[in-house]
Amino acid sequence: MNVLLRRSLPALALAGVVWAIASSLFTIDVTEYGLVTRFGRVVRVVAEPGLYVTVPFDRVVRLDKRVLFSRLPRSEYLTVDKKNIVIESLATWRIADPERFLGAFTSEAVAEQLLGDAISATIGSVLGQFPASALISADAAENRYRPIISAIARQVAEFARPAYGIDVISLDLRGLSLPERNRVHVFDRMTAERAKIAKENRSAGELQARKITAEADHERVRIEAEAAGAGERTRAEADAEASRTYASAFGQDAKFYQFLRTLQAYDKILDDKTTVFLPADADVLRALRFEAQPPAGEPAPGTPGPVGAVGAPHDGGALSAADADRLLKKKSGEELR
Repeated sequence: MNVLLRRSLPALALAGVVWAIASSLFTIDVTEYGLVTRFGRVVRVVAEPGLYVTVPFDRVVRLDKRVLFSRLPRSEYLTVDKKNIVIESLATWRIADPERFLGAFTSEAVAEQLLGDAISATIGSVLGQFPASALISADAAENRYRPIISAIARQVAEFARPAYGIDVISLDLRGLSLPERNRVHVFDRMTAERAKIAKENRSAGELQARKITAEADHERVRIEAEAAGAGERTRAEADAEASRTYASAFGQDAKFYQFLRTLQAYDKILDDKTTVFLPADADVLRALRFEAQPPAGEPAPGTPGPVGAVGAPHDGGALSAADADRLLKKKSGEELR
């Protein structure tokens, strides 16, 4: 028995040495931290990858060095204007102080849960200071989405680093919606508000249209009045010019002017559809008579005397120039009517 024990002791000692050497060696990957603990207390933090030696009864805790993300569940928050908003957020983070992290949490799963609770509390605290329109308004002047998210991320980072040894890299909202029980009511209210705005815009447009129409009517009346006045002035000037022309022509050759106006009167009152019954000695027929010329020095029977003013007495004979003018003007007036 003693011989067997003596033979097995070297083997047992060698096995113990091999076990001690094997348990004293450990490797750290590039994606992790290594924390060497002795009786629950951290004695060394290894951040660089490689092969390391430790005391056999020490324990090595490995923590992930990579960037991690936490997807928080949908939660309901209340804004300052007493409106409920459902938000689903996403945070990216990494372990910055592994010793503090190990002292605060027992595992990464617990750390993710507690970090999510801190983020939810911060979101509720910040959103309680802003109205709902600051997140969902289409107006750029009212929308403060980015400043709100930045404020939430800053407050979470300021809390998580000293308390948990975690660096919060980014924080954003993956979903923003209304509670199911309030969605229909909110949509109805939004529809009513948009209808009110549309009605106000239509009323303002109609008022502006009436104003423009009134201004256009006033301008049209003014232009028509100015045009009528200008027309009357032009017509009066034309009549004066015509009177001057007639007077000048009458003064140059009274007999020829009388004859010409008589022919113009005939042209106005006679056509192929007009039948006129006149006595043989009517003045208007004198120009159509072909009578023998009287001897020289004797006045022809019925020769009119000097042409006078309108309405002056005449001997029986040709139509006077003034009468012809009155006849032409009367005929022209009847044609215009």
